[in-house]
Amino acid sequence: MHQPESTQPAAVAGAETPIIRPASIADVPTIHHLLEIYAGKGNLLPRTMSELYRHLRDFFVIETGHRVVAIGALEIFTEDLGEVRSLVVDADYERRGLGRLMVERIIAEAREIGLRRVMALTYVPDFFHKLGFKTVSMGSLPEKVWSVCVKCYKYNRCDEVAVLFDLKQR
Repeated sequence: MHQPESTQPAAVAGAETPIIRPASIADVPTIHHLLEIYAGKGNLLPRTMSELYRHLRDFFVIETGHRVVAIGALEIFTEDLGEVRSLVVDADYERRGLGRLMVERIIAEAREIGLRRVMALTYVPDFFHKLGFKTVSMGSLPEKVWSVCVKCYKYNRCDEVAVLFDLKQR
């Protein structure tokens, strides 16, 4: 489960000290707006407001100056595997380490609840490689492929790279 209190990481270059916290109902319109921007660019799949409300407990937000500037989610597939999903940083706050902070928080959550692996599908594998993820084949992630990917309009022509973080090795 998410920790009820906010966590405050070290200051990020060029920004007020960010606060990472579980998302709230009041954050859903902002989460949706950020996702729509990046979905419009083809960087991730869109999510409906209804989906966001149903999956609210999966989400964390990073707030700075009382403004949500980054989002990310941990979706759980099995007792073994979770996924970093919907990782977005507001364009005005890019290149300040917020994506890294969010992935680190998601990995900490995965550890806390007992997952053994965390994966992501991404267009920026180098970002994840710097955080300790390794590129893997989509076929090595049947939990993801057969529960989510098979329903995706890009299923037969997926152009994302699968990356995996092994929590047992760390």
